[in-house]
Amino acid sequence: MAASVDPLGIVAPVMHAQIAWCLHPLEFAERWSRFSADAWALACNGLARAVGAHVPDVVRPQADDTRFADPVWSQSPSWAALKQWYLLSTRHAQDMLYATPGLSGTERRRAAFWWRQWLNAVAPTNYLALNPVAQRAAVASQGQTLRSGWQNFLDDLRAGDIRMADPADFKVGKNLATTPGEVVARTRLVEVIHYTPTADTVRQTPIVIVTPWINKFYILDLTSKKSLVRHLRDAGFDVYITSWKNPDAALRDVRFDDYLQEGVDAIVQVARQLSGADKVHAVGYCIGGTALSMYMAWANRHYTPDEMPVAHWTLFTTLVDFAKPGDVEVFIDEGSVRYLTRAMEQRGYLDGRDMATSFRLLRSNPLIWQYVVQGYLMGEKPPSFDVLYWNMDTTRMPYAMHAWYLRELYLKNRLIEADALTVAGESLDLGRITQPLYAVAAEDDHIAPWRQAFRVANFVRGDKRFVLSSSGHILGIVNPPVQPPKREYWIGTAHRTDSAHGWRERADHHAGSWWDDWFRWLDERCGERVAPPPVSNDAFPPLAAAPGDYVMER
Repeated sequence: MAASVDPLGIVAPVMHAQIAWCLHPLEFAERWSRFSADAWALACNGLARAVGAHVPDVVRPQADDTRFADPVWSQSPSWAALKQWYLLSTRHAQDMLYATPGLSGTERRRAAFWWRQWLNAVAPTNYLALNPVAQRAAVASQGQTLRSGWQNFLDDLRAGDIRMADPADFKVGKNLATTPGEVVARTRLVEVIHYTPTADTVRQTPIVIVTPWINKFYILDLTSKKSLVRHLRDAGFDVYITSWKNPDAALRDVRFDDYLQEGVDAIVQVARQLSGADKVHAVGYCIGGTALSMYMAWANRHYTPDEMPVAHWTLFTTLVDFAKPGDVEVFIDEGSVRYLTRAMEQRGYLDGRDMATSFRLLRSNPLIWQYVVQGYLMGEKPPSFDVLYWNMDTTRMPYAMHAWYLRELYLKNRLIEADALTVAGESLDLGRITQPLYAVAAEDDHIAPWRQAFRVANFVRGDKRFVLSSSGHILGIVNPPVQPPKREYWIGTAHRTDSAHGWRERADHHAGSWWDDWFRWLDERCGERVAPPPVSNDAFPPLAAAPGDYVMER
């Protein structure tokens, strides 16, 4: 009954927290005493400001909270009071939820998450009557900001989403995903793109990139300056990449076995045959990295050591241990997975917009309310930002595959159990993987938390080089070298007995991009320089120019 009324577990954790506090009156009295003391200090601060005294704020926004950046929120006594009362109430509510007695840590986090969505929604900055910056802009523009904001609202309504970027500013194949190449193979699930070499010679071992199917592949081929595949190609590597099919209900019964065989194994074999190399270097990003990890375990059992088609591999922001999957855990429990599975079963797929909304809720202030304020109250056009456009270009996932993935990996966490999963006829054991690994995580990643991403080092064998990049899930990876350096990274050898903390303590720190180190690591392992192979041939004829057809599917 509870699962049908509250399938995503939004109400129950908050109600449980309320009941728990009622059952612990002493702890509640202590928390109320703390709030009362802070409220009294804030009331005194407001009185002092009212009589003209220059006193600092009692409550200040967090360093990354830009909602109250305008000086009016600190200089005006009334607006400063509104800001501080909101921040004080928000922090005490969140602190109490995180400290709720008698609840598990998971339920506390869920209660705090869903309560935070309401707290973020009622922020004064989101409403014209409570936002002095928007009021000032409306007066200065003689109402033009409000007229533009209304038009932005109507455009978002027609689009069915709060737009983070203007779709008119970008076109895949024109100013995004422009690295030349050809689709040289196509299955019902993936197109294999082979990029045109630019160097006179290339490393003998080709680079095969397995991208996540929850987004379009071109996050690794944005503009020419940000394109990882272009940088690899220009550095003398022979590069292949997956462009996944955007599935509809006709592919509802496609399984993870099919993604492994018709996707990952397909691109590996195409790259081997077209390049003439015995083995490839395989790269996996996010869920593509999880699939690659499963493929490596599968291939090490399926092939003999001499036949093993992957010489070494790289992971970008990848989880294999889902015990602590980060903020996304608020959506992962038996009730939520059951609800999602039923919805997917009815439609035949998970709509990409549903998943995109879930990820935006994880950071609702910068990913939702900021665009409401800037677009509707300030009348600003959505920014022209390639990463945000890519983030809006969502994809679907077939019912059978994604239901299995959620249950077996997120709920049961069976990938880290030796031989607990059987995929494409082989039982999987990460401990069988002996090929050298280069793994990259991102310090501020809320989708694949870096400490959990480090756990791959505790399961696979062979040499392991681990890198921790600054920034988040996307910009920690889409991180080309620039001068002066914008980011930093920590790097060092990882052992199966290491903890994330222990590794971080001894890792070397560097300014700049980890791309330079990775390219050197690849250079040492990808063989001699040879004449570049043809982009296509009789066995693998050109089916379409890059970026191909699948990426265009909506």
